[in-house]
Amino acid sequence: MADDGNIISDLNLGNGEDTGPSAGIITQYVKDLSVENPNSPQSFQWQDQPQVDIQFNIGARPIDGEVHEVELKITCTSKAEAGTAYVVDLSYCALVGMRNLDEGQAHAFLFAEAPRILFPFARRVVSDAVRDAGFAPLMLEPIDFNGLYVQQLQAQQQAAETQPAGNA
Repeated sequence: MADDGNIISDLNLGNGEDTGPSAGIITQYVKDLSVENPNSPQSFQWQDQPQVDIQFNIGARPIDGEVHEVELKITCTSKAEAGTAYVVDLSYCALVGMRNLDEGQAHAFLFAEAPRILFPFARRVVSDAVRDAGFAPLMLEPIDFNGLYVQQLQAQQQAAETQPAGNA
């Protein structure tokens, strides 16, 4: 890799030609991790089954030309009748390099494929964080990011079709 300050200068994944579309994960990392265990040690004595709420959010932002940061944000909250047992808030990110992709392909990679690649690693971080807080590890179920992406695009398209035309 050339040391010219551009972290994607050698993204070319092909045969030396720079004309084909390419995309890939450059690196991945924990950007932010918060673990709260607000009612310990009492929460370890609770007998009722906790309700676990899991929220996901995906974001992407350009960094430098062909490099984007993709953020998979996961928040897991476990509550029992007596109160909150734990809250784990993870921001797991990747630097993604893309070259020669049209806008639709780039958007799909950033919001569907990259999160699919990141999820197993983020899942392990969440499981370890819950275990390290003193609870049984939380094993998140696999998520169909591509299916969710298609559903979201369809919902946006339907919403746009039902919107009244603007006033002229």
